[in-house]
Amino acid sequence: MLFARPDVHEAVSHTLEVAMLSTLVSTVLGTLVGFGLWRGGFTGRIPLTFLLVMPIVIPDVVMGVMLLMFYAIVRGLLERTGWTFENGFWTVMLAHVSFQISYVALTVRSRLAGYGRELEEAAADLGATPVQSFLQVVLPLALPGVLGGALLAFTLSLDDFVVTYFTSGSGFKTLPVLIYTAVKKGVTPDINALSTLLVLFTVVMIVLANLLSRPRKEQG
Repeated sequence: MLFARPDVHEAVSHTLEVAMLSTLVSTVLGTLVGFGLWRGGFTGRIPLTFLLVMPIVIPDVVMGVMLLMFYAIVRGLLERTGWTFENGFWTVMLAHVSFQISYVALTVRSRLAGYGRELEEAAADLGATPVQSFLQVVLPLALPGVLGGALLAFTLSLDDFVVTYFTSGSGFKTLPVLIYTAVKKGVTPDINALSTLLVLFTVVMIVLANLLSRPRKEQG
């Protein structure tokens, strides 16, 4: 069977591990950032929005090279103190988080765009603390956007090749990297099957993410 192959099994495991952990981290951080953008009222809102848009609009190759250079600089600084690291799981996971946060934050903000601050003010009038207001009022309203952003982040991680290729090192392969490496030796039925499954799964996840993150329609 296809998934009985050791290299395929290992690549699938790496892909799912990176996708799940990076999605968890980016969903938590992206939700908080999206909530902050929705509330507004702080000085750095415009620069923060600009930083969030950058990973979406810049080419993947540019981002991959930037992250590769960043890791090289950090590695050089750590080596002076006797510490070092190799590119692998953690470098890929952090690289994925760096662009996943943008999609989650913007999805959550767009979900909350139809709501005003009156809900928070009403909760405060009823005695709720800011934390209680966020957990019991705002978060339930934003939950479809949070789930949609999480699915989108998970899909982007599964599907990413360029950034992963630059930050993974030689001993760590995800499924897209494995497919690319195998294609250079020739297209086989196994590669066709893997590619088809990856595309189908990506399409399903994107459709679900769009359905969940769709802005609410006003009633009446």
